[in-house]
Amino acid sequence: MVPRMVEPISVTQNIKAPASLVWEMVSDLPRMGDWSPENQGGQWIGGGSGPAAGAKFRGENQHEKKSWKTTVTVLDATPAERFSFRSSIMGIGLAEWSYDIEPTAEGCCVTETWDDVRPGWFKPLSKLATGVADREGYTRAGMQETLEKLAQAAETD
Repeated sequence: MVPRMVEPISVTQNIKAPASLVWEMVSDLPRMGDWSPENQGGQWIGGGSGPAAGAKFRGENQHEKKSWKTTVTVLDATPAERFSFRSSIMGIGLAEWSYDIEPTAEGCCVTETWDDVRPGWFKPLSKLATGVADREGYTRAGMQETLEKLAQAAETD
């Protein structure tokens, strides 16, 4: 077993909207750029047209003047409960992302988790390609912003 270099990071947000609506929003990957500070959206590829296990998506990302594309493979698409995917570039795993949604009396609670799966040798290349030196800190801040914007959008829908 290879030891973890970074523990997964999770951020949680209570949202005053139904779990089904929030799931529809986080699983609509072309729309992810509406709330993510790094992801700019993208398009389904390889015959995929929406959230289903095995579906593929080409994500477009940007940080300051740097931009890059990733390939996303949906791992789990359980409506109103869980949406997860793995991102990669040139076949090299980057991260696994998940959104776990639990109903509450006032709506739902969403937990976004990022699990860094990059090989150690790839991390310096990632820094050069993205311009992000502190990937863990940057990602945590981005997740907080994403969930805040998601809550605002879901609560006004």
